[in-house]
Parts: sequence; structure tokens; C-alpha cells
Amino acid sequence: MFKGSIVALITPFREGQVDEEALRKLVDWHVEQGTHGIVPCGTTGESPTLSHEEHGRVVEIVVEQAAGRLPIIAGAGSNNTAEAVSLTQHAQAAGADAVLHVAGYYNRPNQEGLYQHFKALHDASDIPIIIYNIPPRAIVDILPETMSRMAELPRIVGVKDATGDVARVSRERLLLGDDFCHLSGEDGTALAYNSQGGHGCISVSANVAPALCSEFQTACMDGDYGKALALHDRLMPLHVALFLEPSPAGAKYAAWRLGLCEAEARLPVVPLTQGTAEKVDVALRHVGLLN
Repeated sequence: MFKGSIVALITPFREGQVDEEALRKLVDWHVEQGTHGIVPCGTTGESPTLSHEEHGRVVEIVVEQAAGRLPIIAGAGSNNTAEAVSLTQHAQAAGADAVLHVAGYYNRPNQEGLYQHFKALHDASDIPIIIYNIPPRAIVDILPETMSRMAELPRIVGVKDATGDVARVSRERLLLGDDFCHLSGEDGTALAYNSQGGHGCISVSANVAPALCSEFQTACMDGDYGKALALHDRLMPLHVALFLEPSPAGAKYAAWRLGLCEAEARLPVVPLTQGTAEKVDVALRHVGLLN
């Protein structure tokens, strides 16, 4: 079971190249801060702008640096099934604990096409698979009934739910049960999601507030929703600020402000405007990360 605060890790760049030294330091920092798991090469990791060689190298570095101290769920998604298979097999060979696969964006498969895509990934590997359901980006929605069908495949073990429908987890739990791993894909709705039986969140805010995000998720797992609500309120301005402009520009700027890495992102993501940067600073001060 994957649970708790799982960071959707940024990929640090320096002068256009992956900053391997900063990446290793980020992994160590997350272990020290209590993060419960890492997703390299997801959307927040700018996977669409990584070459295949860079993608593979980032996964290898994160697995190597983590050294079994926390689980690694490698982003391996593509709307090209053959490419997704290749990325999955690489992640498995690199030693990742699981892979994360987005639904078929742009080519908009129907429910049968979605099922067959995930079945092909399942049949081509021996690694656990987490489904990433994000209709706002992918257009297509993996319906609960299709999710239930996928869950019958033994290595499809969970979902990252970014549907924005906080009731979805209840509907899916009734079909799939608690043995399936239910993870929120949105920091701002994670409290509501967990209160209905979710197991954690694949988090953007954890890139800059990992200890607080871990504490929040631990409170949810302990059933202490009073404490969780207080932490949620403290973190909410940060959740909002990091998405005022296209992600991960906000998270990278915040990481730079904390001295973790450069703020550099790759086109078509551009640096934050001054006004938004100031709002991110305010949010960082609100959670106590900046003076």
C-alpha cells in the first residue's frame, strides 16, 4: 500500500540540463523531512519536456539516491502505449517500486481503449501500476466501472485521482474496496478525499513544505481530523499560490527561494511574473518557510 505524502518531484535544471547534484540533494531532503514517497518524472517533473535519455536518468538517480528509504513511483505515462510500455520496463529495471500512468490524453480513447491500454502495460511488466485519472488535462475520464475492471488485473494497485470530484473516492471504494490504493492528486482537496477513505496525496506542495505535508497526511491516517484541518488551513494559501501560473513554475520558484535548486523550467513553461512571485512569497511566509 502506498500512502501518506508522496511528492510529485520537480526536476531541477541548470543552464538547460538536468541538475543531478540538486536532484540527489532533493531526494535526501525529502527523506529527512518525512516524505512518504517520491514520484519522479510526473507532470510536475516536466516529463513532457524530458528526452527519453533524461527521463530514464532521472528515474535511475532518484531510485539510487533513495536507496530503499522510501518508495519510488516512477512516472511512465504516455498516450502512446508502446512508449508507455518502454518507460515502464525501464522503471522496473531501474528498481522503482511502482509506476504512475496517465490516461490517454489528446487521442481521447473510449473506456474500452483505456482498459486495453492499461492491460497492455500490465501484461508487459511485473511492476505495480497506479492509474493517473486527470480529466482536466487528459480530457478523458476513467469511469469507476472501468477502474473496477482494471483493478481486477493483479498489478494495477491504485489510482491518483485528480478528477476534482471529492465524492469519486467513495464511489470507487464501494466498487474496488480498501485494498486498492486511493490517492488524491490535488493538495487542496486531499482533506476531503482522505476523510472519505483516501490513503494520501501525490502532492505538489510537498516540494516546498514536505514536513508539513507529511504531518498533515499522518494526522489523516491517524484519524485526527481536527489537527488535519488546522494543517490544511495553514497550507491552503500555498496550494493556491503554486498554481496561479502554469505548474511547475510556482513550485520551482518556491524551491529556489528556499535554496533547494534553480527556478529554471523548460518551455513552454515560463518564469513567474513578479506579481505572482510576490504572492508565492506571501504564502511561504504564511506557512513559516520564509521570514
